[in-house]
Amino acid sequence: MPRRRHLLAALAAGDFRRLLAVRIAGQFGDGAFQASLAGAVLFNPERQAAAADVAAGFAVLLLPYSLIGPFAGVLLDRWWRQRILIVANTARAGGLLVFAAGIGAGLSGLGFYAAALVLISVARFLLSALSAALPRVVPRAELVTANSFTTTVGTVAAVAGGGAAIGARALLGSGTGDYALIAAAAAVPYLLAAFAAGRFARSRLGPSAHERATRESLREVVRGLAAGLAHVRSRRPVLHGLTVVAVHRLGYGVTTVCTVLLYRNRFDDQGFFRAGLAGLTQVVTMIAVGGALAAAVTPAAFRRFGAPGWPALLLLGAAAVLLSFVLSYRLPLLLVAALLLGFAAQGVKISVDTLVQQYVDDAFRGRVFALYDTLFNVTLVVAAVLTATVLPADGHSPASVVVIAVGYVVAAACYARLAVATRPSGASVTPG
Repeated sequence: MPRRRHLLAALAAGDFRRLLAVRIAGQFGDGAFQASLAGAVLFNPERQAAAADVAAGFAVLLLPYSLIGPFAGVLLDRWWRQRILIVANTARAGGLLVFAAGIGAGLSGLGFYAAALVLISVARFLLSALSAALPRVVPRAELVTANSFTTTVGTVAAVAGGGAAIGARALLGSGTGDYALIAAAAAVPYLLAAFAAGRFARSRLGPSAHERATRESLREVVRGLAAGLAHVRSRRPVLHGLTVVAVHRLGYGVTTVCTVLLYRNRFDDQGFFRAGLAGLTQVVTMIAVGGALAAAVTPAAFRRFGAPGWPALLLLGAAAVLLSFVLSYRLPLLLVAALLLGFAAQGVKISVDTLVQQYVDDAFRGRVFALYDTLFNVTLVVAAVLTATVLPADGHSPASVVVIAVGYVVAAACYARLAVATRPSGASVTPG
């Protein structure tokens, strides 16, 4: 079936379009909020941003959710996901107004990061809920295309939100409260996401009534988490896919932190190619373009090369990009690298998302996706800590680029070999 018909089949479903609207509105708000946070903390000329500062920010913002994420996954398998999307989006709109007031008052320190932690944690929880709900609104044969389309559209929405926030700041000027106003405005798309979620019937997004029948104690939650881990271990394609994601995310995280530091502490404007927050926006835009291209290519490539083949090729391509473009440390080539690395990152994520949705039973899907998000967060924090420990404050480290490239090559070879060796006889890991 041609990719275009898969997409048309998915879009023909009204519930899929409604779920997509929830994602677009929510991630647009995320982009605006994150731009206001980055502007207030990382690119404030009154603050210095060394590698340790970035690492500390990642640790404070991501590690606490990494600890509670698996428990949140159990809740995704017990609470109506439609109610989660309504209540959580409404709650974070209110929380964002409080956070905006904190930015306007010039707050910093633990309380400031705690407020950001709550908002980011809710965002990750909602993305897990959206991923767990997707198989309820599209047929199995359209999952890879639906994943490709929704994750890419969500990424583009986040970039658009960040771009709108930066554009709004340019119009407002350079007052102290600019980022506070931008953060407060991001509450509007969160409320729109809650409204779109309210158009679903309560039980439409799952979980099933049978799975909701028993409310779990804390001990039972721990047992449920252990069952989710055991379920992943018994699904070898999922286990191998998540391992590849961890390796890729580790290298991608180091590259991300180095990029922030390079644009903050090393680069200067070069005509069209900008440094600072404007330059980082150019990088994020190119990453989004790469992700959009991956969405167009991945469904057909995944069906052609399969789960081991396509992610392995993407990792090899990412290694080549690092050695060919990133090592130059030239602004034009770094933007090309951002596009290609964004392509690889999105392609790997779409592939592994599809594996999880196909091989994980619906009763475990919420907690597995929460574990998946935890894996994302932990590896990013580890990457940030490594960067702060061994790399200079301006992010310039050719040796780290070579090490990451070699790691990608080794991961690609191991994944392809393990995936083929453990594939059940006659089974296929390519979706219809």
